[in-house]
Amino acid sequence: MPTRLRLLDPADAEDLARLVTANRAYLRPYEPKRTRAYFTVQGQRAAAESKLQQWHAGACAPFVILDDAGEVVGSLNLNDIVRGAFQNAHTGYWVSQHAAGRGLATQALTAAAEFAFTTLGLHRIQAATLPENATSQRVLAKVGFTRFGTAPGYLRIDGAWREHHLFQLLAP
Repeated sequence: MPTRLRLLDPADAEDLARLVTANRAYLRPYEPKRTRAYFTVQGQRAAAESKLQQWHAGACAPFVILDDAGEVVGSLNLNDIVRGAFQNAHTGYWVSQHAAGRGLATQALTAAAEFAFTTLGLHRIQAATLPENATSQRVLAKVGFTRFGTAPGYLRIDGAWREHHLFQLLAP
């Protein structure tokens, strides 16, 4: 399996700005409302620098998702890393519409889980999806995540507090 993940770099800002702009309508139903700045190179560079500060603080692991040619086609983050008795992270990911349906998200999430469990030493990864997001639920199932609940009003998505199904993957 080709490597699907690479640590985020501020130099990825141009590719990410192009992708989030091209996929604005495609991603909108699954994401928080975004400012205009989010869709710019400067906005993506600022987001990358913020994520990398969190990475250096041990609070997240930010990645870009790559296709077979090594081109950036999305992102995946292990967010809110908590140590101590919890040893947990939340994950979120997206793949550009033009690259969807090729197993890239599944391969990237599999690689991220391996990284989380072997390199970071985490015990658990948590994910949340909108009930209607069957595509993401299939990705989670293929990687081995199991649904453990539903949370009403869990995240503010596209301007409204939305219910989410909750999934987890435990370390082997």
